[in-house]
Amino acid sequence: QVQLVESGGGLVQAGGSLSLSCAASGSIFSFNTMGWDRQAPGKQRELVARITSGGSTNYADSVKGRFTISRDNAKNTVYLQMNSLKPEDTAVYYCYASITVRHYWGQGTQVTVSS
Repeated sequence: QVQLVESGGGLVQAGGSLSLSCAASGSIFSFNTMGWDRQAPGKQRELVARITSGGSTNYADSVKGRFTISRDNAKNTVYLQMNSLKPEDTAVYYCYASITVRHYWGQGTQVTVSS
């Protein structure tokens, strides 16, 4: 079974930084695309960032210029460096991975940005 396990997250003041990590394991050796989604209270889950196996990236407009996604293919791990955090970044952040038509999400990690 494929498992995505997030680490990091926590409480930070506005303007601060956090770094998230997600390690993938299971029967799939590598994924085409990995990334991060988030879900804020009372809102639907939204895409935050994606990175392909070749290193191409895309970001939600709300985080562009502040967040950086990266991956280590040898470790099957994806990272999200979050800088200049804002209260509106408060959400549960979910690791994402896909290969062909299969999609997977982790259990999520809470990120809370205080004013």
